[in-house]
Amino acid sequence: MEFLGIRFEMLESIWSYRELFIRGIWVTLGLTAAGYVGGFILGLIVGLGKLSKSKWFYYPAKYYVDFFRGTPLLVQILLIHTALIPSLFGHSLGYFVSGVLALTLNSAAYNAEIFRAGIQSIDKGQMEAARSLGMPHNTAMKLVILPQAFRRMIPPLGNELIALLKDSSLLMVIAASDILYAGKVVAGVYQRFWEPYLTVAALYLILTFACGKLINYIENRFSNSYVPSSRRSIFTMRRSEPGGGLR
Repeated sequence: MEFLGIRFEMLESIWSYRELFIRGIWVTLGLTAAGYVGGFILGLIVGLGKLSKSKWFYYPAKYYVDFFRGTPLLVQILLIHTALIPSLFGHSLGYFVSGVLALTLNSAAYNAEIFRAGIQSIDKGQMEAARSLGMPHNTAMKLVILPQAFRRMIPPLGNELIALLKDSSLLMVIAASDILYAGKVVAGVYQRFWEPYLTVAALYLILTFACGKLINYIENRFSNSYVPSSRRSIFTMRRSEPGGGLR
């Protein structure tokens, strides 16, 4: 049976390669998770650097962000895999190391701008109030500013996670055995392109949908209006009516 060039009997053939697709899913998730965690940590450092009044921290952070946001991720992947790592170690360290490094460095540039904007969105009076209470600058940033800014940064940080998940497909150019690689193998075997690449698209759609749900949960969990439980504590007493006992 065929519809718009799609042969439904090909689904059985694709199912026979399910182990390859399952492995591709795990590789994609591993690359994305490692790259995002690294980009989150490095992005926070670079973002604080862009807020620094010292030129020794500000300008390196600024040029870093400008470079990695201003050049294509695909070019960065190729430079790291074929030039940087072989120059440093004398040989390639495999697609996973190169892929994680490329995703980390690229994600950090975008996360740095998210952290910078989030921190600057907090009223300056918050820092002044914390300093007036005797808090050192670093302590005030850690205990007062960052917790408030983090709530505002959750949506853009979530968008960056979804973007990084999709961008990880570019690592196929360095032979990463991810979801797109699995689709390419099946397409090459059967010389059919509709069915394998639609399967790839469906898998990415499922993963991004799951990430979106997770982000929505975290956003609601850390929102100012979040109520952990509607149950009243047994130690909580209601206000008494005038002239009467407890309600």
